[in-house]
Amino acid sequence: MKYIRRSVKYFIQLTLIFTVLIAILMLSGMVEKDVAAAFRRGWDSVWMILGVFAAMSALYPRFGYTTRKVSVKGEPSELWPGVEEVMKGRGYESAGEAPDGGRRYHLGSVVNRAARLWEDTITITPVLGGFQAEGLARDLARVISSIDHKFNRYE
Repeated sequence: MKYIRRSVKYFIQLTLIFTVLIAILMLSGMVEKDVAAAFRRGWDSVWMILGVFAAMSALYPRFGYTTRKVSVKGEPSELWPGVEEVMKGRGYESAGEAPDGGRRYHLGSVVNRAARLWEDTITITPVLGGFQAEGLARDLARVISSIDHKFNRYE
């Protein structure tokens, strides 16, 4: 269900951005105000573009969200304060406990949350040998790197 919800959100976001851009172009006079003149195939082009948006939106949650592991030595109970510090430094705040013994975090800034369509939650779960994190791939890479540098010394 989460996958479908994310797909619909991205479809709406892409469609809204496209509509605003075309409206700006039409209102500024750079493009004809008639859709039949603005696009080579008129309304057929609009339906084709929406079809491409639907395909992109259907695929994005598959590639945009991931799970990554970071190796950290120590007991999770001793490491959580450091994880909290890293997450706070990255602009995240606690969103509560996860059902599997982990913790959930979301961005503290409402603007950043809105930009990510409120799909900004990162769940960190203790696993054998470290932590496993799940969330938006571009944010997760930064968080995992920060946790890794916080606890592991590379010399």
